Amino acid sequence: MAEPTHDFDHVVIGSGFGGSVSALRLSEKGYRVLVLEKGRWFTKADDFPSSNWDLRRWLWWPRLGWKGLFKISFFRHVTVLSGTGVGGGSLVYANTLPEPRTPFFRSGSWKDLCNWERELAPYYALAKRMLGVERHPYTSHSDRVMRDLAADMGVPQGFGTVDAAVHFGAPGVTVKDPYFGGKGPDRTGCIQCGGCMLGCRHNAKNTLDKNYLHLAQQLGCGIRANAEVVDVQPLSPDGNAGYRIRYRDPSAWFPRIRSVTARGVVFAGGVMGTLPLLLKLKAGNLPKLSHTLGHGVRTNSESLFGVTTFDRDVTFSEGIAIGSIVELDAQRHVEPVKYPPGNGIWRILMAPMVKGSSWPMRLVNMALQPLKQPWAYLRTYFVNDWSKRTHILLYMEAIDSTLRLKRGGLGGTGTALESGPAPTAFNPQAQDIAHRVERIVNGKAMVLMQETLLGIPTTAHILGGACMGADASTGVIDRDNRVFGYADMWVCDGSAISANPGVNPSLTSTAIAERAMAQVPKRTR
Repeated sequence: MAEPTHDFDHVVIGSGFGGSVSALRLSEKGYRVLVLEKGRWFTKADDFPSSNWDLRRWLWWPRLGWKGLFKISFFRHVTVLSGTGVGGGSLVYANTLPEPRTPFFRSGSWKDLCNWERELAPYYALAKRMLGVERHPYTSHSDRVMRDLAADMGVPQGFGTVDAAVHFGAPGVTVKDPYFGGKGPDRTGCIQCGGCMLGCRHNAKNTLDKNYLHLAQQLGCGIRANAEVVDVQPLSPDGNAGYRIRYRDPSAWFPRIRSVTARGVVFAGGVMGTLPLLLKLKAGNLPKLSHTLGHGVRTNSESLFGVTTFDRDVTFSEGIAIGSIVELDAQRHVEPVKYPPGNGIWRILMAPMVKGSSWPMRLVNMALQPLKQPWAYLRTYFVNDWSKRTHILLYMEAIDSTLRLKRGGLGGTGTALESGPAPTAFNPQAQDIAHRVERIVNGKAMVLMQETLLGIPTTAHILGGACMGADASTGVIDRDNRVFGYADMWVCDGSAISANPGVNPSLTSTAIAERAMAQVPKRTR
């Protein structure tokens, strides 16, 4: 019997860190690869928003015609910030690429599968080389504030600069590819404009379309943008005969459903893309997916604050999005985050920072605080340039608490509490840091409105939900990222991260995907 033919050997769903790694490594092994990305290409400077007030270019809401690179997802227990477009989260993330500490490798559902710290070490090194990691060489005003904060908290040794995926060449000077022996695109030295999270308009940020995806295309890998996958159908019960993948344009009101067939499928749309799709498929064409799907979702235990200074001659916008870090102890750290001048849309979503208690008490505190300090709050709301005058703080903890992402009755996705402390918008350690920074910068701390009103925290690093396990009773995927129950199917994105790293997770997602693809044999037919 002749072996069935397919349009491609592998289809990769999503083009973020795991998807880009998969696309390149499978292409290098001789496979015919297609990447399907629901977002659009950002190929020139004007494709990116010049300000986050430009909602059409900044936000992802395709039915309104807003096909930007930034997506906000609201759930009962957490608000999630994520990226969309060819290059995934690399387009909008803050460039910083730390390695987790030892406890990460020894916790969660994957802890007994192997010695992860030793196993992943060479892949972390490979990921850093591919992503063009360099030590941040500059010290901006926000970095000096963090140095003062470290001293104020009694941990001056905890302050340091970060490893970042940025070309720190001569500012504004374009050079031939400095990373891949001429196979990559020309790069331009960072000008420290602070615009990393809007999408770099100056060709300095090492986004995935400039490394993994760029190299994959040279090997024949196809990339289709504006292609949202809506169904994956196995051509035999266990997928041994391959899959039919259906997709559509997410911005079309009456989209045409297109399809391709492939021997294998890599799910790599990030937690906000992969989990809703897999939950839908478990109720449809992939019923053998593990019952643990959606479990073990982690928020990195994050808190976000904005401290607006009253000093008019101060700017926090200079530098890269995250240029430094304060390691408070083995489990906690805080980073400064920035936007360039004129990017103050977050101002309209801010509210007073209050302590956690019942909803009525929060509402009372929210009303009383401005009455107690009316001039301070008025100055905060009406500062002349919010992004330029605001020192944003990102606080993280390596606390292993989990949520469950589940499919709702109308086909939507919701959250439920699972284990450990529930995510909270009222972390006392984080609020203490915010108050210390208030004194350092002569300013006032604010938080996003849903945190004060509803107690719902915000995270830019949602993880897990398709975690590793010894078998289908303990995980969705095995130690090599292969999906239990189906042949030639992988999950390679943040959904596969099976413990709380407590640090920015992009490097870890890249390293785990590198290891997974290293286990795939070369094409022999």
